[in-house]
Amino acid sequence: MFSLKVLIVEDDSVSALLLKRALEKNNHTIIGIADSGEVALQILEEESAEIVMMDINLSGELDGIKTTEIINEKFDIPVVYLSASSDAETLNKVVGTNPSAYVIKPFNIRELNMVIELAIFKDRKEKELQKLNNELEEKVKQRTVELYEANKELTKALEKEREINELKSRIVLNVSHGFKTPLTSILSSAQLLQLYAEKDHPFKQKISKHAMKIENSVRALNNLLTSVLFFGKADANMMEYKPKKMFVQAFIKEVLDTIKAGVENNVKIKTELGDLPKVIVSDSDLLYQVFENLLSNAVKYSRDGGEVKFELRYEDGHLLGKIQDKGIGIPKGEKDKLFDRFFRAHNVGIVEGSGLGLSIVKKCLEVLKGEITFATEMGKGTTFEVKIPVD
Repeated sequence: MFSLKVLIVEDDSVSALLLKRALEKNNHTIIGIADSGEVALQILEEESAEIVMMDINLSGELDGIKTTEIINEKFDIPVVYLSASSDAETLNKVVGTNPSAYVIKPFNIRELNMVIELAIFKDRKEKELQKLNNELEEKVKQRTVELYEANKELTKALEKEREINELKSRIVLNVSHGFKTPLTSILSSAQLLQLYAEKDHPFKQKISKHAMKIENSVRALNNLLTSVLFFGKADANMMEYKPKKMFVQAFIKEVLDTIKAGVENNVKIKTELGDLPKVIVSDSDLLYQVFENLLSNAVKYSRDGGEVKFELRYEDGHLLGKIQDKGIGIPKGEKDKLFDRFFRAHNVGIVEGSGLGLSIVKKCLEVLKGEITFATEMGKGTTFEVKIPVD
């Protein structure tokens, strides 16, 4: 049993003396005996105690319960109630003051010691718990402040990134538009050279050959700039669905003429058109990007003199397109990256390309609310199928 400094608050002198002897017998130090609540508070002002033995029924203005309330608030010392009564009314009175223990008179020494030990143990555990709670609250406050500051920094960083992306998009758009005009002029000049070469000229064959090289190079560069412009608009959130009436046959002819003009490996395009409506309502620019990129890829990665099959039909408010080649195919381990920007499979060899075509197709279909699937086998070719809602 550990030694404690004890204050006895008891207005019956005999009971106080018996309690004092019992406590001292167990090596406790009695700092004082008070016969009223007022005297008890005065003693505690002058000397600290580790536990208070409190009689409930004290004479004077402050009874044991009121005195305990003041001790709890002012000194935070554990209190053990002493009472000759254990009726429900008395117990209800003391519960609100959260006593450390309750002893019924008369008491025996063994019981008293046990009650005091439990009271001290309970008090210490409660204070430990309170300390932990306080530390936890402080940590939570500190962490909240840190998170707030981190969130402020993150917000600033995101805002800065947004500004940089906007600036990048503007630069891309402006630079790309700036290239478009001179490229158009170069293309026109190359086409004129080819017309001039049709007349009798000693260098007719060479002029025609180099004019064709210029024209093909300009078309390739123009396609790259078109792709860059496309993603510049997409990154700047300028991609919009702009539906309008369009003639299906004229649209298909425009796509095929563009593809055939750029064919360099003698690949033929076999077209199979189903029962198509004369006019549909959709975004012709986005549709053009879808079919032009899929067909140009199919032609580009086909073997020399090969064939690309292009099927298009209309069913239940959807355009159903199928582009099939018998080219190099896509490696099995690279299928998941197929629609990533700038991705080019390791088997493309020296075939030129930007790796943007299929990512453009994917983005356009997202805006059109369409779908795309593909099947491929290395060395045997690839088939793409698209399903696009139209009005």
